[in-house]
Amino acid sequence: MTSAAPHPLQPVLELTVFFPAAFLCFLATADHLRFKARTLALIAVPALTLVCLLGGWLCWRMYWPVTVVLLPLLAVLGAAFCRVVTLPVWKSVSIFLGVCGVWSCLSGLAVTANAALSPDSKNTPWLCCAAGLIQLALCCAEAALVWYPATHAVRRLLREEAIVRTWYVFWILPVVFLFFSLLLLPEQGEDLQGGRLLSIYLVLSLLNLGLLHLFYLLFYLMARELNANVSLRRENQFLQMQTAQYETLRTAIEETRRARHDLRHHFGVLSALAERGAWEELRGYLAEVSDGVPADELNLCENRAVDGVAGRYSALSRQEGIPFHCELKLPPVLPVPEMDVCVVLQNLLENALEAGRRAEGPRYIRLKASLRGDNLVLLTVENPYSGQLVEKEGVLQSTKRSGAGVGLQSVAHIAEKSGGYCRFLYGDGVFIANVMLRG
Repeated sequence: MTSAAPHPLQPVLELTVFFPAAFLCFLATADHLRFKARTLALIAVPALTLVCLLGGWLCWRMYWPVTVVLLPLLAVLGAAFCRVVTLPVWKSVSIFLGVCGVWSCLSGLAVTANAALSPDSKNTPWLCCAAGLIQLALCCAEAALVWYPATHAVRRLLREEAIVRTWYVFWILPVVFLFFSLLLLPEQGEDLQGGRLLSIYLVLSLLNLGLLHLFYLLFYLMARELNANVSLRRENQFLQMQTAQYETLRTAIEETRRARHDLRHHFGVLSALAERGAWEELRGYLAEVSDGVPADELNLCENRAVDGVAGRYSALSRQEGIPFHCELKLPPVLPVPEMDVCVVLQNLLENALEAGRRAEGPRYIRLKASLRGDNLVLLTVENPYSGQLVEKEGVLQSTKRSGAGVGLQSVAHIAEKSGGYCRFLYGDGVFIANVMLRG
């Protein structure tokens, strides 16, 4: 008895698994897309439809198994996926391979269904229509089951920069299971018709799928624990750095306050010497105490801590011949910790002063600080710069040494910790730092 002629839709149905696979890939990377989701859907759906139709027609025409065109198509689609997302290559490739690994395990279940539903199609290189629909249904069910992990756990890992090294090894998992699934795949459909081979193959496919999900879970738990440890260590480093910076600032502010307090006593002595007409003693006394009076401007802001920081860098700027313009509208009591405000200001003004020293054109520093509402402190520092600023993975690199700028990292960390934000704009030789701290 001869088997029925293969239907042209059989290879097309096998390729339709691209749709749930692409959906799952973009679902996990939704925060890192170069285009809006609607625009991406308008491009991806027609493109995948064309790929399935042309690839399926080619397989049917040449009587090729789907794997002949599947592997080249995966390479092309993987490269396109890496271009669509803004993630580093190792992250986007890992996501793509992770989905491919799961889909390879599901294909084993589809082969089992094909052997059970269509025992007559021994020489057909494709799944029967019913098995193709089952494979598509399994892939859609998988995408629905992992919806929550993809939108929460995976996105959280993609946002974290502290676990970069784990992405270098993650791809090994899906690649190993992908090759294992291909190794289990029977060469001919009749290989599963004898004895208990069909049941054994079904159990192995289910075991392969379960182990892959288990290893993915273990990887997530390991990466989350590693990230927690790295984040805690980084938090301690930033805290130590901020504490040291604040202690330096507090010392300078206290010295300024003592000088202001002593100034009143000096005026009393000067007044007494002037009343007696002791002009020589008056001149000597003035020369003696002038060196102990700091040159900082002491009326820049109502908040004493911010006034001390701004006054210190105002004096340093004058010494370098850099005009310092400030507009500080902060009350004596701030809704955010004074230490955070002072550390942010010190880092921004220190960078601005360093850039001003190397600036080739007009030099200046503009500082603005204000209170918005009851719990927002807005800080803006603008200064010129020379040379070229380098940004790597969204982080500005230091101009004094290799690696990221520690001062700007500290500013970003404080802003993120308070629930605010920071934004660094640069171009045409002008650098602008905008920071919002939330109380």
